[in-house]
Amino acid sequence: MAKGEGKVVAQNKKARHDYTIVDTLEAGMVLTGTEIKSVRAARINLKDGFAQVKNGEVWLSNVHIAPYEEGNIWNQEPERRRKLLLHKKQIQKLEQETKGTGMTLVPLKVYIKDGYAKLLLGLAKGKHDYDKRESIKRREQKPRYCARDESC
Repeated sequence: MAKGEGKVVAQNKKARHDYTIVDTLEAGMVLTGTEIKSVRAARINLKDGFAQVKNGEVWLSNVHIAPYEEGNIWNQEPERRRKLLLHKKQIQKLEQETKGTGMTLVPLKVYIKDGYAKLLLGLAKGKHDYDKRESIKRREQKPRYCARDESC
């Protein structure tokens, strides 16, 4: 399977509106048992989420995973920071690209791949209001049948 393929559980549609995505990469997520059950039930919200590199590790913040109904004492805090699993060279590259350049790491989608929860992480640069208006204008000028196809 290619990067970003699998059963899509959640998408961050607002990210492509607010940011220009420069690069994407796939990361594993460190979750507890009740969290993965909630993720498989699609009870996750990526809207305000972001990731940052701290002490050679990548951490995901502000992502809400709803508590599992039958988890009782095993449930974790819904918006706790979660560690992302990447190779050391990928982490070093992300740290270089995000340090002082105005770039940020944004979660684009969560999907289940071979039984594991994966996160498609985007290296992004924030858009200004006039950039957002320009992209909306460009999208509305395309014929409706070309809306999803980039080659039109």
